[in-house]
Amino acid sequence: MYPVIADSAKSQAFWGQAEKDFEAANAGIDLVIEQQPWDNRDEKLATAIASGKGPDLVVLGPDQLPQYQASGGLASLKKAYEGQEDKFLKSAVEAATVDGDVYAVPIYHTITTTVYNKKAFDAAGVTELPTTWDQVKAAAPKLAAQGVSIMDYSGDAKMTLNLSFYPLLWQAGGSVFAEDGRSVAFNSPEGKETLQFLVDLQKVGGLPADAATKGNKVEGGGLSTGKTAMGYALVKPEADIMIKALGEDAVVVGEPLKNKEQVAFGLPGLLTRTSISKDEASAATVAKFFSSAEFAPTLSKASGYFSARQDVKPDSADKVGAKFAEALAFAKAGEINSKARQVMASLQPHIQSALQGAKTVDAALADAEAEANAVLKG
Repeated sequence: MYPVIADSAKSQAFWGQAEKDFEAANAGIDLVIEQQPWDNRDEKLATAIASGKGPDLVVLGPDQLPQYQASGGLASLKKAYEGQEDKFLKSAVEAATVDGDVYAVPIYHTITTTVYNKKAFDAAGVTELPTTWDQVKAAAPKLAAQGVSIMDYSGDAKMTLNLSFYPLLWQAGGSVFAEDGRSVAFNSPEGKETLQFLVDLQKVGGLPADAATKGNKVEGGGLSTGKTAMGYALVKPEADIMIKALGEDAVVVGEPLKNKEQVAFGLPGLLTRTSISKDEASAATVAKFFSSAEFAPTLSKASGYFSARQDVKPDSADKVGAKFAEALAFAKAGEINSKARQVMASLQPHIQSALQGAKTVDAALADAEAEANAVLKG
């Protein structure tokens, strides 16, 4: 288990109790939950699997599954779904599936959505909060005239494109990879529309001046100081920061933006069975327990994440959390490919170049395509 619960002391206490609760309900299974840091997790896990001395079950992200499956590091976990095949978000189950087999169950889910500073829109005379790309483009000059960029964008090279470029690409109807996964598909009309959307916004003051290189800092950044009016890929803790800084009456949590599609980045935490595990029945019992409708709310409360189950409702007293939970219906779990991270690293600097005016949109995506396809063939 990794720091799904950020506070170390709380994490130790939570998983220690979870281990005891599981064993009390399943006397025939001795469960050990070992907590590990996020740092260097791939290197450590790959070494453990290769040596055959490591975890039977481990939490992975969707982009990690294909590489471990391709190297023979995973084992089927289909049994964990018996009797609850339709209880999980479809997108989460798809993220746990590689080449037709299911290797994991989702035990939590992250989700992003659009969060607005309503006061900034009111001050600019924009009475209807923009929910589509066209509405964002139309309102941008009005906010720029007030010294406010309408939309946040974080182009820092360390920033994952899952929280910057990719959600917009998906909303345009585009994809990073071709269907067979052997080449990239972002140098397309949809990809060009996405990057042009960002470039055009920047030209009219619709993005922060340093959008090409800025990090994803909400606290102390434009979203909490009133210099930026909306974020389109924010998580709940970031909305909470805005509320604390701007006031509850100023902040509105909305649905994901729409263009051709309405999509948001949301990542399931996948409890995955490794090839070290030789007992599928016990592995399935553990996975069922930690993905159950009974356990999910306790993990959600402790972690601040959401349940990946369709039969678990969010805490009705948490109005902000409830709005984020509604966005789970639009969740996409990133781009699933064994070289997704390398391709992201290839694309990132070319997006920066376009935003900085060093390359045209066409040249930036063409150069990125050539570089990324070389990565996929390598």
